[in-house]
Amino acid sequence: MIDAHHHIWLQKDLPWLLGPEQPRIFGPYEAIKRDYLVDEFQTDLSGTGITKSVYVQANWAPNWFEDEVAWVQSVADASGWPHGIVGYADFTVEDVRPQLDRLKRYPLMRGLRQQLHWHENSLYRFAARPDLPADPMVQKNIAYLADYGWSFDLQVFPSQMDDAANLAQNCPDVQFVLMHAGMLEDTSQHGIKLWRKGMRRLAECENVATKLSAFGTFIHKNDPEFIAFMIKQSVSLFGAERCMFGSNFPIEKLWTTYGDLFAAFQDGAKGLTKAKRQSIFNDTAERIYRL
Repeated sequence: MIDAHHHIWLQKDLPWLLGPEQPRIFGPYEAIKRDYLVDEFQTDLSGTGITKSVYVQANWAPNWFEDEVAWVQSVADASGWPHGIVGYADFTVEDVRPQLDRLKRYPLMRGLRQQLHWHENSLYRFAARPDLPADPMVQKNIAYLADYGWSFDLQVFPSQMDDAANLAQNCPDVQFVLMHAGMLEDTSQHGIKLWRKGMRRLAECENVATKLSAFGTFIHKNDPEFIAFMIKQSVSLFGAERCMFGSNFPIEKLWTTYGDLFAAFQDGAKGLTKAKRQSIFNDTAERIYRL
C-alpha cells in the first residue's frame, strides 16, 4: 500500500514554519515546529502495511527548490524512503524549463507542485491571486512537463475549479493530481454544491486524478464520517482508478496518529469492492507516480 502524499522536513531549512506571517490553514502548529525526519515517519507507519510513499514539496525558500529535492533524494538513497518526489518550481516565470532541467538529475523526481490556491479568507490564501490557473504563462509552463514525463500536483479551491479544468484541458499530455480532493472547506449545503460542481468539471478531464488526503485541514480532527463522505463523493465522480490515498503527514499528526488516520480511511472505503480499494490505496499512486 502507498502513501501518495507526505512531507519530511528540517525545521532549520523551513523558515515558513516559524514565521508569523504564514497563514495557519490548519490552526496552531507548535507541536510540529521541529524536525520531522524519515525515521519518525517510518515509526508512524508501523503496523499500517504501507510499503511506499511519495514526498510532496514542503515550501522551502523558492530559490532552494533544488536543495529540497537534493536533500530528499539523499534521504531516500540512505534509507530507501521515500519512493517518489514531487518537487517545486515557479511556473509564473517566462520559461520554467531551466528550473526543470536542474531537477532532471534526481532519479526520484516524479512531478511538480506550485500551490495555486487562493481564497477570500486571507488565512486560507496562498497564491498571490485567484486566476493563476488561467494565466497563459502558467499554462504554457505546465505544458512543458509533458516533455519531462512529470505530473503536476494541482492545488485549488472550488471557486478556482473552472479555471483549473481549463488548465488541464489545455495541457492534455500532462497528468494532473488534484490535491486534497479539491479542499472542501465550506461544508454548508451551498459550499458542497459548489465543490461538487467543480469536482464534476475536473472529473470530465481524463488527465486529472484526485488525492484523498488532508481531510482534517479545516476541521482540525480525524473525522471518520467526513472521510467516508469525501471518499464516496470523490469515487462517484472520478472513479476509484483516479483516486489515491495520501496521509498529509505530519500535518495530520496535530490531531491524530497515522494508524488512526489510516484506519478511518480504510473504514471509509469498506463499502467499495476489493478492486476499487486496491486502486485507492495502491494502484492509482503506483501508476501515476511510477513507483
